[in-house]
Amino acid sequence: MLATIRDGGVEAATLAGQRSRKDMPNEPTPRLLADLATLPTLESERLRLRPLREDDLPDLFAVFADPDVMRYWSTRLVQVAQNFDARTGFKWDITRKDNDRVIGTTSLFRLDTPHQTAEIGYALGSAHWGNGYAAEAVHRVCRFGFEDLALRRIEADIDPRHHASIHVVEKAGFQREGVLRERYIYNGEIQDVVYYGLLAREFQR
Repeated sequence: MLATIRDGGVEAATLAGQRSRKDMPNEPTPRLLADLATLPTLESERLRLRPLREDDLPDLFAVFADPDVMRYWSTRLVQVAQNFDARTGFKWDITRKDNDRVIGTTSLFRLDTPHQTAEIGYALGSAHWGNGYAAEAVHRVCRFGFEDLALRRIEADIDPRHHASIHVVEKAGFQREGVLRERYIYNGEIQDVVYYGLLAREFQR
């Protein structure tokens, strides 16, 4: 199963244009998980989501060198440590508990603390499609976002042709909210994007 949602650190504009300062809360912005020195490891029934390590590089290269995985990718990979330090992004390796080998990645990024929102992204090596790993990882990351980061809303944007990823987020409870036509150009191809959102009160733990 192809399991890739947009995942990166580029700046995003709002759907209706840039917000003015008067739309933003005036209180100081807290630093998410300020007392943590490293990204926490998350576990689900079959998976362990853990911080990236240098010895993961061969497995990561295998995932992101796969043209099937990158078919609907739209953004660049980013500096993981810097994003965690700034609390603007959290990125995990997806590993199986039985062997700790990296089979993909998942992330929360574009964290907007004042509005309590974030976007979710993931990529799964094609050798591991069809096993439900993507859905399991997405569910666990959403639980972390809502319970540990006190997020109110998590978003995903997906190429509408990417039916497998649409199935994954819909299985997690995300609701389809709209389409942006010709939103991205990737590898010379113009791509539409469909937006999905999941609210904390809708999340099924």
